Amino acid sequence: MKKVKFLFGVHCHQPVGNFDNVFDEAYEKSYLPFIQAMDAHPRIKFAVHYSGILYDWFEHKHPEFLDYLKKLVKRGQAEVMTAGYYEPIIPIIPDDDKLGQIERSNNYLKEKFGQAPRGLWLTERIWEPHLPKLLARAGIEYVTVDDSHFISAGLPGGQLLGHYVTEEEGATLNIFPINKNLRYLIPFKLPEETIKYLAGIASEDGRAAGILADDGEKFGVWPGTHKWVFEEGYLERLLTLLEENSSWIESRTFSEYLDEVPARGRIYLPTAAYAEMMEWALPTESGKKYQRITEEIKRQGKSEDYGQFFKGGFFRNFFVKYPEANNMHKKMLQVSQRLQTLKKGRSPLGEKERDSRLSEARDQLYQGQCNCAYWHGVFGGLYLNYLRHAVYEHLLRAEQLLEKYSRGKDDFADIVVTDFDKDGQDEVILSNNMLNLYFAPAAGGALFELDYKPKNFNLLNTLARREEVYHGKVLHAAAARAGQPAGGATSIHEIVKMKEGGLDKALAYDWHRRISLLDHFLGAGTDLDKFSRVQYEEAGDFVDQPYDFMPRRHGSEVALSLTRQGRVGGRPLKLTKTIGLYARQSIVEIHYELFNPHEAPLELWFAPEFNFSLLAGRAPDRYYEVEGSELADRTLASRGELDSVRQIKLVDEWKGFSVLLALDRAANFWRFPIETVSQSEAGFEKTYQSSVVVFNWKISLQPNEKWNTKIVLRIED
Repeated sequence: MKKVKFLFGVHCHQPVGNFDNVFDEAYEKSYLPFIQAMDAHPRIKFAVHYSGILYDWFEHKHPEFLDYLKKLVKRGQAEVMTAGYYEPIIPIIPDDDKLGQIERSNNYLKEKFGQAPRGLWLTERIWEPHLPKLLARAGIEYVTVDDSHFISAGLPGGQLLGHYVTEEEGATLNIFPINKNLRYLIPFKLPEETIKYLAGIASEDGRAAGILADDGEKFGVWPGTHKWVFEEGYLERLLTLLEENSSWIESRTFSEYLDEVPARGRIYLPTAAYAEMMEWALPTESGKKYQRITEEIKRQGKSEDYGQFFKGGFFRNFFVKYPEANNMHKKMLQVSQRLQTLKKGRSPLGEKERDSRLSEARDQLYQGQCNCAYWHGVFGGLYLNYLRHAVYEHLLRAEQLLEKYSRGKDDFADIVVTDFDKDGQDEVILSNNMLNLYFAPAAGGALFELDYKPKNFNLLNTLARREEVYHGKVLHAAAARAGQPAGGATSIHEIVKMKEGGLDKALAYDWHRRISLLDHFLGAGTDLDKFSRVQYEEAGDFVDQPYDFMPRRHGSEVALSLTRQGRVGGRPLKLTKTIGLYARQSIVEIHYELFNPHEAPLELWFAPEFNFSLLAGRAPDRYYEVEGSELADRTLASRGELDSVRQIKLVDEWKGFSVLLALDRAANFWRFPIETVSQSEAGFEKTYQSSVVVFNWKISLQPNEKWNTKIVLRIED
């Protein structure tokens, strides 16, 4: 009789910073009923991984769940898998942090379940060839990755019914290929189809394995799955059929299979992730091409793994595709490096006391490495501002603790020149006890990170509006509702004519990051609406172009001067902006000087842009205040224009601080929100990203004449 071994594993995770109600719903709809179903079928073995975020939540909210799971582990039905504790993408964090996160998870599992984990759930199945050596050092014997990893290495799909061995510098690691067919069968098709598929891969020697390790949230959290999986009896039927066919479907844990069946051979995998992730990491135009190819293959009913038709996706390219993700990643590396430097340094308190004091900073760093906000695919991820905020919040807490350890209570004002974002160009960081300000001289001299340390809050946690491959679906739906032919929406001008719950109107695409101190010179005919939709003429060449810079220190003040000899309307203009910061003050002084070096007069419409993200555009506890004006709608997602403004304030009652901008010259003031359209498990959604603040002046400059203004930015509790 032909037999097959069935290896079944689930991975469950919620991001750092996710809402409590999401945890509650996932527990009630998925985590608890799944374990209860498995408990009722003790002959069906399985592996399970919960992220440390969930283990912490279980400890706090449902400790009985851990007792339940411990019972299944003790009787040999469940095998617990380890990972990085706070679910980082393992390859992209420093090696010390890789080992530290895995060690923390291992220690927790050994203490809680009395079982040293042998296998590791590789977050998002993101594989890089250097991993075997380090994972072996962490005591890991096996990992699970997708079968597409093996196919990309040239191995035919028919040979992926068992585990393989890989190595790095002689350190070995077993790798299980997750079966794509099973991933799409369970839990989405009838249980009988899964049994039929397992019969088709069974072998005479009984060594063939049907391998499934996938998101546990598919069992109850994904739309429609709770009703199907539990209320309509899918999972109960599947487990019963597995038991009824146990004479030839042998249920095993991954470790049991590893002990019983030898590896099928040695293999070396290229950088890879699951096929969908490889697609999402592609540049948008490449993603469109990939989408056309895969849709044509599906239309023709071909069974090939269409990932082989388009290669090039690589997780780290998210840091190219989205500079905002790169900003978080490099901030994380900066904090990690600082921690390692302090750990290796001498301490008059001794190593034990030093490590104890740094342990909280390490925990905050690890939480800031949670992967979800660093990328974007079918779920919100990077597009969800509260997930990005959670990353920054933990990284800033870690930074504060390290600062306190190294500086004590001393006041300071520092200026550092460094290639922060690792693009070959220097950035400049001004910092004191209260603030961090990150500037990019090579990209418009813009301010791209503004950290208010008392609240661990990055006020420039923004995201620009970019074209995504799936936006075409929004346009087609909008076109259909507008009575236009499908596929007819090909430009911004067509988009704005359509109605789709406001989503089509949000599909404007920015040509620069939505950050601060962006120096616009507006062309004739520009108005608030055109500017917000990026349908205006940019008359200058300043916004994303390089500036010369000069840092300086004077007593307790640090300052940065940024200068560009540019052009407006084809005519030369010199712009200098100087930013000053004093020790222990949350006040930033910004001085602008415009100089006309030409022999003819120059007409300018100057409009510096600020972006601030206070996370909620329509919450009543976050709003604008404009001196001398009553706003009909003062929410941060409101839009409008006011003349002769000298002072505005953005108030965040939720966090307990406000941002004041005071001008020495009255200005015309525009405000509008940046809202993105992204894909989620529930469909398409519009997400508030930032509030745009634009002051603008129309200026006439005579030959060799200068124009000056000062803007004071103050953050206060």
